Amino acid sequence: MKTCIFLPPVSKPTGGITVLRQIADILHAAGRETYLVARDRGGWRPGGLKDEAPVLEWDDLQLAPGDRWLVPEGWVNALAPGLDAGADCISYVQNWAYLFSSLPQGVTWDRLPVRFFSVSDPVRQFIAETVGRNAPELRPGIDPEIFHQGDAARNGKIRVAYMPRKNKSLAAQIIAAFEARCGRERVRWVPVQGMDAFGVADTLRNSHIFLMTGFPEGCPLPPLEAMACGCLCTGFSGYGGWDYMRQAEAAPRFTPWWPLRDVSWGGNGLWSADGDVLDAALCLETAVKWWEGQTPELVETLKNARLTAAAYSPQTQREAVLRLLG
Repeated sequence: MKTCIFLPPVSKPTGGITVLRQIADILHAAGRETYLVARDRGGWRPGGLKDEAPVLEWDDLQLAPGDRWLVPEGWVNALAPGLDAGADCISYVQNWAYLFSSLPQGVTWDRLPVRFFSVSDPVRQFIAETVGRNAPELRPGIDPEIFHQGDAARNGKIRVAYMPRKNKSLAAQIIAAFEARCGRERVRWVPVQGMDAFGVADTLRNSHIFLMTGFPEGCPLPPLEAMACGCLCTGFSGYGGWDYMRQAEAAPRFTPWWPLRDVSWGGNGLWSADGDVLDAALCLETAVKWWEGQTPELVETLKNARLTAAAYSPQTQREAVLRLLG
């Protein structure tokens, strides 16, 4: 039996693609026959990694009954080789928003012999409520050798890191609303873009706050990476972020209506409903005040943020991969 994992045709690795590669490498390192399957010869390929899983070309893929064929949720047509071969087909749902987006007309999930994995508990709930299927969680891992706190003290003007590509217009509105209330010189805005993982980590280590503007999300990695680097996080959740996000304010303006899983940490950020620009600006203002005042709330929230990031360790990810696919 072998496990083959579809590698979508992309020009550069995204968070979701990186997680697929991590899963393949975990299985390969554990001695399981595992391959990444590339659809496009001109697309991104993993390289330079020790003991990485081998890459098969699409035309060389041969599946048999008993083999596993894992495909991310936005590429339903890529399930065809596994379905034709009678393989164990798995749709790995990394973002709830794409669960239905690529289904061919007239095709529904209940007609496909496919089982599901989910990247987070909110995604699991979404699948259960819409498709009526169980989807065990297979969460990502954060590399502590890259994302960790530095030794230098955070001082000077408050620096707010954010990703301009994530809902660019809403990010601009949050910034404008914050500056209208607090002045244009209150903080320094630090765009995170065009960097590799090491550059992102270094930027986060030198920032006080990370403003999350992305949604929808399955299990957003940037806030976890920012928590690991010692940032106070605020902003949107993408829905999937509630796998780990918990409110640090005693009386937050937004509370999720869906059930949250039990976790071992407390409030780890100041979180707003997706798209609520005003609340995001107000939460950001609170975060700035906490840093400026070095408040007890800041200390407690940063402690819980460290605990949160530590729970998404490579070892925890490895155990889940081997439990579900080993």
